[in-house]
Amino acid sequence: MSIATVNPATGETLKTYEAMGEEEIERRLQLAEATFRTYRTTAFDERARMMRAAADLLVQDQQDVARMMTIEMGKPVRQARAEAVKCAKAMRWYADHAEELLADEEPSDVDVKDSGATEVRVRYRPLGPVLAVMPWNFPLWQVIRFAAPALMAGNVGLLKHASNVPQTALYLEDLFHRAGFPEGCFQTLLVPSRAVDDILRDERVKAATLTGSEPAGRAVASTAGEMVKKTVLELGGSDPFVVMPSADLARAAEVAVTARCQNNGQSCIAAKRFIVHTDVYDAFAARFVRGMQALKVDDPLHEETQIGPLSSEQGRKDLEELVDDAVRGGATVLCGGKRPDGPGWYYPPTVLAGITREMRIHREEAFGPVATLYRATDLDEAVLIANDTPFGLSSNVWTHDEAEIDRFTRDLEAGSVYVNGMTASHPAFPFGGVKRSGYGRELSGHGIREFCNITTVWHGA
Repeated sequence: MSIATVNPATGETLKTYEAMGEEEIERRLQLAEATFRTYRTTAFDERARMMRAAADLLVQDQQDVARMMTIEMGKPVRQARAEAVKCAKAMRWYADHAEELLADEEPSDVDVKDSGATEVRVRYRPLGPVLAVMPWNFPLWQVIRFAAPALMAGNVGLLKHASNVPQTALYLEDLFHRAGFPEGCFQTLLVPSRAVDDILRDERVKAATLTGSEPAGRAVASTAGEMVKKTVLELGGSDPFVVMPSADLARAAEVAVTARCQNNGQSCIAAKRFIVHTDVYDAFAARFVRGMQALKVDDPLHEETQIGPLSSEQGRKDLEELVDDAVRGGATVLCGGKRPDGPGWYYPPTVLAGITREMRIHREEAFGPVATLYRATDLDEAVLIANDTPFGLSSNVWTHDEAEIDRFTRDLEAGSVYVNGMTASHPAFPFGGVKRSGYGRELSGHGIREFCNITTVWHGA
């Protein structure tokens, strides 16, 4: 598999890279292990100083880094700049909060005495080198939300990034180096996907995190299970966006367009299935379709562009197959549905109605600007449709009825429920899913503790 920058707006190969050989991989694994021995003992304030320096550098670099991301994977350049700023925010958040989140815990005096101890503490200690297998769709953010907590906890990182964003991957290693982190704290491994298994089996690698497809998650989880290593998986999503009669329809439809088409629709937490109560279905659908049709599809380097190309030719083919299968099964195309002429891997914002359970798009994740509309007769049916998916990453609910809010937040099978708003990730809140969307949590205190050895320290008399 080639490791190359291919501009998805033109299909032109801009840069190619040789994959690292066994000797270079071994050198980097040795360096990671050696660096961890000393880095794990650094003080939180020293780690925080370096993390803040990295955040400052990222903000300074945001124009160039945004252009690089856009050329590598096609996101609109304004969104790429926002991604860089968001990463800096998360880095600063962990610099500010890591020491508090990982502070020693003291059980109650009653329990300490009952155990026969004079003192008991629970300590959070780093595990060691952690392998991160990361996707291309948010090539900075997906990495930083692993790297910031992992490095602040005293771990060191090994990044196997997606093979179509090598420049971004190399930039990240350089960023942490320039910020003052010791050599070996964060290293990029330019290797093909087939190399992941051997790296994960290496005894020096203590854990792994993966954001990506379900097949990739299964492969990593299988190897990690065999080696008895901790993993965190964030896989696909087919998030419901439920609209009930009490919702602000104008606002819900406006947010729905952004929720479906952010990052060219290539987001695990993008709303994908729009489940609308029959009383407001027609009104919402009309607003939603108008909003989707109004999006500007153009060169992602243009400031006014809202939709750029999909990241790869194969990605567009996969999306087309889902749409074509639905149309053959009787779905109605309310807008879009046909690839445009010309270079690049563009696909128009598309809305499909009349979806049935037999269609692939009902069961599979549509990774691109394609939305499916469902009509629900009541709250019970809305919940049934929302949960009728193998995924459970996030969910969106639009209602001002408190009883409905209570029911949705109780019964929706998802890692988060956003009420009258769009799903987003924030460093202070845990992020992750259930069912085939994966397990474990990123971000917040939950995320920083995922790759820690939770150690009970017991003192006798």
